[in-house]
Amino acid sequence: MEAVVETTGGQFPAHTYLLDGTNLVAYVKKGETTAFYFKKPIKGFDKRGRKFEPGNTNLFTIKKDTNARTIIGSSGQAYTVTAQSCTCPGFTYRGTCKHMAEHV
Repeated sequence: MEAVVETTGGQFPAHTYLLDGTNLVAYVKKGETTAFYFKKPIKGFDKRGRKFEPGNTNLFTIKKDTNARTIIGSSGQAYTVTAQSCTCPGFTYRGTCKHMAEHV
């Protein structure tokens, strides 16, 4: 998990964003300490036109689903699966996938 702090300025507040590879999984509002996780990660977080600095994940509370598991898909890619979501492309498009069935 990588944390980046936006330093663009102007209309963009200096929120901290949590990335899992290129996927945006959560953010921490400026001045707060709790990470807010998205139900579905935002695939391919685009940093173009914005400035970021490395952040420190030790400065805030990360609330993760304690029932989350990592499952290796048929292509060899690792996906994070909970009872409500999966990070695979199939879940992103259909809202369900075979990995969720394996999670049970």
